[in-house]
Amino acid sequence: MKVLITRAEPDAARLARDLAAHGIDSIIEPLMSIRFDPEGAHIIDTILADAQAVLFTSANGVRAFAEATAHRDSKAFAVGDATARAARKVGFVNVESAGGNVDDLAALIIARLKPSHGPLLHAAGTITAGDLFGLLRAAGFAVRRAVLYETVPTEKLSDAAREALQQSAIDAALFFSPRNARQFVALAASMKPACTRITAIALSPAVAQELSPLPWHRIAVAAAPNEAALIAALEQSFATERSS
Repeated sequence: MKVLITRAEPDAARLARDLAAHGIDSIIEPLMSIRFDPEGAHIIDTILADAQAVLFTSANGVRAFAEATAHRDSKAFAVGDATARAARKVGFVNVESAGGNVDDLAALIIARLKPSHGPLLHAAGTITAGDLFGLLRAAGFAVRRAVLYETVPTEKLSDAAREALQQSAIDAALFFSPRNARQFVALAASMKPACTRITAIALSPAVAQELSPLPWHRIAVAAAPNEAALIAALEQSFATERSS
């Protein structure tokens, strides 16, 4: 079995290693690249001083924050376990994971913190999923959004990915965001027949909806919006195919 990984580096390479440990081969085809804001240090310096906590909704937000500042003393809240691991890896010690999506992160922050103790800093990209700002503002928190990176979509599929698709060498493809899914649908529009042999594994129902224009063998949705659940859905898909 071979899997197409569509997420950006360096997460794609790490995921490929994790899949290899499960006996699954993969092809990495990043549909987005990450570009840090060169003014990140200035952005952070102007809003970090009195923040009671730093909020991360992606591992890329963690990396962009780490690129911009050496500050690691704040309490950190992460949307999921992978993002929490990234925060610990760059030196944060006091890290809590919501283990889910933006709604779960907001609920965790509201349960743990008080608005009166100071503003919150959200290390974000130019495009964010969900409405973390709105949920926290409704609970009385002041949230400062530091835009530290942008995701830049690729303009075409690589020759290696196109060849693998045409030769039916891919059994499943992993998709992590609605934007990621939309990008693949656009780039693979001329290769619809190849998709009929591939199972798409989506991180959430919203991702699955964006994948629907292509004629997949089938679309499987992770039981929870995290990488562990996505891999579980992939393994279940493989088990189903073997038994059929």
